[in-house]
Amino acid sequence: MPREQHRTPEMTAPDGQGRFAGSTVIVTGAASGIGRAAAVRFSSEGASVVLADRDPDALAEVAATMPAARTLSHRVDVSDPVQVDELMAATISRFGRLDVMVNNAGVATGGPITSTSPAEWDRVMAVNASGVFLGCRAALPHLIETRGCIVNTASVSGLGGDWGMAVYDASKGAVVALTRALALDHGRDGVRVNSVCPTVTLTNMTGSMMDDAERVAKLEERIPLGRPAEPEDIAGVIAFLASDDARFVTGVNLPVDGGVSASNGQPNMQ
Repeated sequence: MPREQHRTPEMTAPDGQGRFAGSTVIVTGAASGIGRAAAVRFSSEGASVVLADRDPDALAEVAATMPAARTLSHRVDVSDPVQVDELMAATISRFGRLDVMVNNAGVATGGPITSTSPAEWDRVMAVNASGVFLGCRAALPHLIETRGCIVNTASVSGLGGDWGMAVYDASKGAVVALTRALALDHGRDGVRVNSVCPTVTLTNMTGSMMDDAERVAKLEERIPLGRPAEPEDIAGVIAFLASDDARFVTGVNLPVDGGVSASNGQPNMQ
């Protein structure tokens, strides 16, 4: 099974046209996976896109596929408040505004907490939870000006528990709760805040899992649509939540899971 597929959208909006024409979008974790797919999607619909990631070489590769006049690459560690503020300053300096903040950067870890070091806990929480907090905190003053929106990448793991993923689940649960609270606090400012909650998605992060045929079979058995997600599946939902079609949607942590959450947990006995 392929780990990651990057399908170029069939249509790329000419400059000045498209659903997000005139808008500026920051996507963190944009060098690969869901972040890359989301950045390409926004660009294809006319947005100016700021690609943010820790990997400058991979960022350059993504940027090379997008219109130079509407693309900015910026190296950032989302767990560092100084670097996040610098990202925001670079965005405003280049494009003059911010309309959509996609807090997507994340890391994964597994195993029981008895074998997880405090340093590993701190690392995962710093990126997955603090990184979202810092991104929202830096973006909100600009989003209030434009009546823009935030889309966070949480996870189905933030809505329910996984076996052997306690630290990761805790970090994504924090994103779910933060998304709801910010939606309450900033709705009257005209800022919507939502999250996507993907199931297992074919990215580099899940590559080792996808190499295990037995685990893949168990996974596919649990997903009514019969397959893991692809990055583009999630990117399309991110774009929807950022669009005017979702103008009355806020505080939602939306499962993008192929139907897994429709189950009450009992096995398929058919």
